[in-house]
Amino acid sequence: QVQLVESGGGLVQAGGSLRLSCAASGSMFNFYKMGWYRQAPGKQRELVALITSSASTNYADSVKGRFIISRDNAKNTVYLQMNSLKFENTAVYYCNAVHFGDAYWGQGTQVTVSS
Repeated sequence: QVQLVESGGGLVQAGGSLRLSCAASGSMFNFYKMGWYRQAPGKQRELVALITSSASTNYADSVKGRFIISRDNAKNTVYLQMNSLKFENTAVYYCNAVHFGDAYWGQGTQVTVSS
């Protein structure tokens, strides 16, 4: 069982930045594929960014060039640096870990961007 705890959400003005963190339990973090997803009110959960165990990254088109996903294996933590935030980025952001086909989710952290 992998436990994920997100932090770093909050209220920010459009154009501002936030950095989300997700701390994971377990000794196998190096091997987890980690991701950030978000869910806006009335919408389905969608992928924001992924980072593999070898640190390859993938981004939704809407965030390319503005968001950066990274990981610190020594701290069992994955980050999402969000720059040039837009009103439409308002959502609950969830951390996800995949290990041996099993998927785990954090409780989510609210990001609110004021226009």
